[in-house]
Amino acid sequence: MGTAIFLIVLVVVIVGGGLYFSRQRAAARQRELDDAKADARRLVERLGGQVLNLNGTDTASQQAMADAAERYNAAGSQMEQARTIEQARLVKETAIEGLYYVRAARLAMGMDPGPQLPEEAERERAGKVTERRDVDVEGQHYSASPEPGQDTPYYYPGGRVAGRPVPQGWYSEPWWKPALIAGAWGLGSMFLFSAMFSGMSGIASASAWESGYDAGQQDALESGDMGGDAGGDGGDAGGDFGGDGGGDWGGGFDGGGFDGGGFDGGGFDF
Repeated sequence: MGTAIFLIVLVVVIVGGGLYFSRQRAAARQRELDDAKADARRLVERLGGQVLNLNGTDTASQQAMADAAERYNAAGSQMEQARTIEQARLVKETAIEGLYYVRAARLAMGMDPGPQLPEEAERERAGKVTERRDVDVEGQHYSASPEPGQDTPYYYPGGRVAGRPVPQGWYSEPWWKPALIAGAWGLGSMFLFSAMFSGMSGIASASAWESGYDAGQQDALESGDMGGDAGGDGGDAGGDFGGDGGGDWGGGFDGGGFDGGGFDGGGFDF
């Protein structure tokens, strides 16, 4: 009889302990989610304040603010759907990208850019446009510049799109948007990248770009520092990074603001 009572008590203790620790873990996860959402919400509200109160004064700043507004709308929609810490972090990333567009618009208008924004490794690794480039690819003219202009009104803050780095800069056409919306680059994209960035400091070569490498990875590969596994690992990393964000949200960035003022890719085959 005593043994039976002992076993019953032991089972009760084990089950009770399991329930207690399960609730503790659930409470901890909820606190982490709440913290992540609060952090994201702070940036979304900061972006919203800029979008609602700042108007562009020229083509470049107006386009940058239109892109910032699109990110603000996307971040708000994502926030409503966020149920995990990872999703809350994606909201934060969307808001930060929107703030980069606001910063670009302020600089285009000759205003103080505002507080420093959080840095992001992939954005830094993608490189920056450091010189003016004008190229013609399959009958379509493209320009890239480190500065905004009437003929380069489309800004991109730098980062990966569909697994490949896109340098920060101002462009005549948002040539990365078809890949952003579709989640994959067209067959002719490497020719455009090669023509536009060949030999530009800090930017990957066309062949490295096509494999998903940034300039730093390319340098390491050429020096042999990354060894035999570099190709597979680097490619996987690039593909995973580019695909996860869009996959989790079902291509959430293909909202109205992404049509970029009627960009249709011209005669270039994306």
